[in-house]
Amino acid sequence: MKIYNTLTRKIEEFKPVEDGKVKMYTCGPTVYHYAHIGNMRNYIGHDILEKTLKYLGYDVKRAMNITDVGHLTSDSDSGDDKMVASAKKEHKTVMDIARFYTDAFFHDFELLNNRIPDIVSPATANIDEYIKIISTLLEKGYAYEAGGNIYFDTTKLDDYYKLTNHKADEMVVGVREGVKEDNSKKNQNDFVLWFTKSKFEDQELKWESPWGYGYPGWHIECSGISIKYLGEYLDIHGGGVDNIFPHHTNEIAQSEAYLGHKWCNYWFHNEHLNDESGKMSKSHGAILTVSLLKEKGYNPLSFRYMCLLSHYRRQLTFSYDSLDGAENAYKKLKNKTLALKFENDINEDEFNHWKKLFTDCLEDDLNTANAITVLHDLLKSDVSMGTKYKLIHSFDEVLSLDLLKQEKINLPNEEEILAKINLRNEAKKNKDFETADKIREELLKQGIVLKDTREGTIYEAKQWRKFIFSL
Repeated sequence: MKIYNTLTRKIEEFKPVEDGKVKMYTCGPTVYHYAHIGNMRNYIGHDILEKTLKYLGYDVKRAMNITDVGHLTSDSDSGDDKMVASAKKEHKTVMDIARFYTDAFFHDFELLNNRIPDIVSPATANIDEYIKIISTLLEKGYAYEAGGNIYFDTTKLDDYYKLTNHKADEMVVGVREGVKEDNSKKNQNDFVLWFTKSKFEDQELKWESPWGYGYPGWHIECSGISIKYLGEYLDIHGGGVDNIFPHHTNEIAQSEAYLGHKWCNYWFHNEHLNDESGKMSKSHGAILTVSLLKEKGYNPLSFRYMCLLSHYRRQLTFSYDSLDGAENAYKKLKNKTLALKFENDINEDEFNHWKKLFTDCLEDDLNTANAITVLHDLLKSDVSMGTKYKLIHSFDEVLSLDLLKQEKINLPNEEEILAKINLRNEAKKNKDFETADKIREELLKQGIVLKDTREGTIYEAKQWRKFIFSL
């Protein structure tokens, strides 16, 4: 298998540290708010990577963190903790916020048929591990105490910027927009390993440490959780491209200084999902989530399908028009796959031929778009139905599009629709537009679309003809 390695900036043959086994780490969410669909594109990419490796026969052990403390609003280790800020805004405790948004995250995560990693650990469950690592870094001279905090000294490393191809003067604090300098640091790019009470007095979550009552920095959390659960040697670490600097850069610095050897061999990064105004962000206002797409009547797997039609290293622009196109294409695909029936007429030569075509695409840096093309070509081929059925079942181990799963469609009957349309008409006559809108939304959630015309109200549903009812 060949995969792009951010560390070397080239596509490389994948070779795990231990033959046949893969240790993989994914940066998880900071659970201060809902995860938007841009975040979810990243997790779809990591899901495909994990499932591809398993498809190729590797024994994969994957871990992911949940950041519930320590992630600040600025790369310069300043500003409020995102968890604390959210708790203040919603008048809840930090743990209440963490539990609510963690549940919301995994709800949307699973709607996309993503597999939950083998190990999911909140940052707050591993304080002892961070203290152990920080203590060692202090002993080795890679860290120092200043202003009540413990910092990592980036000048101790000759290759601090090895994960990014930027020059040092392009990455320093004060050069990047919106980043303020921390005057307690010795050097501009030094980062906090541990905050004491002197930093943020109103921090709700604090723990005893050799340096005072405080809490860990964001970067140390992923290093600590990864090393604790996956060991000293990591095969693949990934996240979104915005994690490359400073987060993953700092992870490498502290982990390799602590361990005394190279830590991770392959770095895997997904490109952004943009909307028409640019990169999706929680700071830009309303957040578009997978759950919201579902409420609007979209199948979440249509979004997964849309993402798979684009390479994970290319930016993808989201619009409802593009999602509509993906949903229509996905529905057509499912109609074809659901028409297949299980039969025993399996041609092993044909099976192996098509599986290799599919696998070759995945082994080419996860080219899912080409893999889906193979799927379509298979459906158009004269391969026996039994062979097609078995191949589709095999392909879906990676694609996870429920290609052979029958959908349960519970449409209301005609009498129910008529009754609700009549109620809506009465509400409109009485100028009760709130009730009329509520009835429209209720029917929409059931798969019934209403359109008001001069001739009357038109309703449409899947595989239903149009009916007109006078106003």
